[in-house]
Amino acid sequence: MTQFNERNGLKVVVGLGKTGLSCVRFLKGRGFAVAVNDTRENPPGLAELRDEFPDVIVSLGGLDAALLRRADEIIASPGVSVNEPMLLAASRESGVPISGDVELFCREVKAPIVAITGSNAKSTVTTLVGLMAKNAGIDVGVGGNLGLPVLDMLRLHGEQQMYVLELSSFQLETTHSLQAAVSVVLNISEDHMDRYDSMPAYCAAKYRIFNHCQHCVINRDDALTAPAITKGLPTSSFGLNAPVDNEFGVIVANGEKFLAQGETLLMPVRDMKIRGDHNVVNALACLALGQVAGLPMPIMLKTLRNFAGLRHRCELITEKDGIAWYNDSKGTNVGATLAAINGLGASIDGKLILIAGGVGKGQDFSPLSHPLTRFAKALVLIGEDGSKIGAAVAGSVQKVNATSLVEAVELSRGLACSGDAVLLSPACASFDMFKHYEDRGEQFVTAVNAVCGG
Repeated sequence: MTQFNERNGLKVVVGLGKTGLSCVRFLKGRGFAVAVNDTRENPPGLAELRDEFPDVIVSLGGLDAALLRRADEIIASPGVSVNEPMLLAASRESGVPISGDVELFCREVKAPIVAITGSNAKSTVTTLVGLMAKNAGIDVGVGGNLGLPVLDMLRLHGEQQMYVLELSSFQLETTHSLQAAVSVVLNISEDHMDRYDSMPAYCAAKYRIFNHCQHCVINRDDALTAPAITKGLPTSSFGLNAPVDNEFGVIVANGEKFLAQGETLLMPVRDMKIRGDHNVVNALACLALGQVAGLPMPIMLKTLRNFAGLRHRCELITEKDGIAWYNDSKGTNVGATLAAINGLGASIDGKLILIAGGVGKGQDFSPLSHPLTRFAKALVLIGEDGSKIGAAVAGSVQKVNATSLVEAVELSRGLACSGDAVLLSPACASFDMFKHYEDRGEQFVTAVNAVCGG
């Protein structure tokens, strides 16, 4: 197993929480001297840290310049930008490396890694590929930006035969040793503009997933997923158009849509439980990744037939009086909400009532205007930046404001008719009104069941 360096010096973990605590456990287990620095006075995981490792130096309430100067490596949690605050940037420029938990993991494991990023659908694709591998009898670890932190996964299960990792741009910023068997950027849309000063900077963080990879998968419908770094690499592709050669796509035969590879029809789209064109794209991405990873096609297709989707991701809650209610609380950016609107809007007989709003993270909401005009009859606005969404959406869509999610559900029920669908897909983060997107989704489900008598 690869060691960090010969000095065996002090590792300073910046940012505690689940990921920071997993880093401390990993580093202490390998005999390193470890300290923790967090800008919060009482960060999550502090009690556990002090109980498990009373000897670890802990500095709270701000970045500790003196402590960071003693480090021979800084381990930054994903929520800590490598560029902000400036002290971390200065540490990096002075030659102290800044790494993350995924970097520590990649130095340690030898098993092949399927690496997945994108602005949207990461969790769905990661979960599906993991299920495909598990159903193929492979001892697979699934984690990264969802589920267990990767170092806890390694600590609890040892090295497994394959890893399927969801990687955020934040994690990729501090990952240098990833050499994935296959990497994909599923899609790129504006997100995290409160952290990145431009779209090119955001894209550059995503593109780090292709560094040293053995095979890349690209989305033919999104040119941003095929940057210059992929030129010359073995490549597979997926998209909603008819595929050529061994690419993955959609073929219409006898009036029915099929998932296809080249000219080979694989399965009817209607056989999947997950609905909408955005989920067709997700399925094709999984097949492209799984084929490179050596997963048997029959098992991958069987997995697609049985997969009912993730919680809070275009999750059908109930259908009452001909009105379908969908929970897409995980739609925390404009790109995710666009996918949900286009995917569901084209598959229902009526119109959408969209509930949107929250913390906008500096996004441009104007791309929502055209699909809402096409597919929606009403827009119910909530949260801190609901009014910004309303101002950005032109056209004939009715706009109403709600002061709570319960009121938004009640208003939506009054606006909907048989054949319509009510969709919570906020295009925003949740922390103005909720603990997290899961809390927002659970409160939505509760409110819908109350209003619909579920």
